[in-house]
Amino acid sequence: MKQLDSAIYKSPIDGIGEILMIVDGDQLCFLDFADNDERVERLLRRRYGNFEITRKANVLNMQSRMDRYFSGDWKAFDDLKSGQIAADGTVFQQRVWNSLKTIPVGEAISYRQLANAIKQPKAVRAVANANANNPLAIIIPCHRVIGKDGSLRGYAGGTGRKAWLLNHEGFNI
Repeated sequence: MKQLDSAIYKSPIDGIGEILMIVDGDQLCFLDFADNDERVERLLRRRYGNFEITRKANVLNMQSRMDRYFSGDWKAFDDLKSGQIAADGTVFQQRVWNSLKTIPVGEAISYRQLANAIKQPKAVRAVANANANNPLAIIIPCHRVIGKDGSLRGYAGGTGRKAWLLNHEGFNI
């Protein structure tokens, strides 16, 4: 059985709630809203099969990084080394997630634009599905993808959180 460590970050923002952070050894493998139990279970089971999670006070100094992000420091996660982030997914998902990281803070693009960015213009639905399976919310900013008409569309954490995150980063909804 795979042993994972986790910590809970209590967001200072009403409506955002608690954020669950999970590490596999010294690699952050999951960051999502703590009230997404079914999603957490599904994604972790897909990756690890059987696993057990233990609580720690802080993992990878993520409490401080989250504080900095919520205070408006857009570089709060930049000091995570590439070996400290482990977003496990298919080759296609990895391409989508890597492209998400290039969307500047304060901007948003459509799912179609994201499909074009990875040079697969007909893969709009697959791009949306890759977004839905992003294991590192906020760090891999899938919230920066909106409908081509400017609507919020889906977000695993809920469209209210998506709107708040976009506004927080300077993109006016």
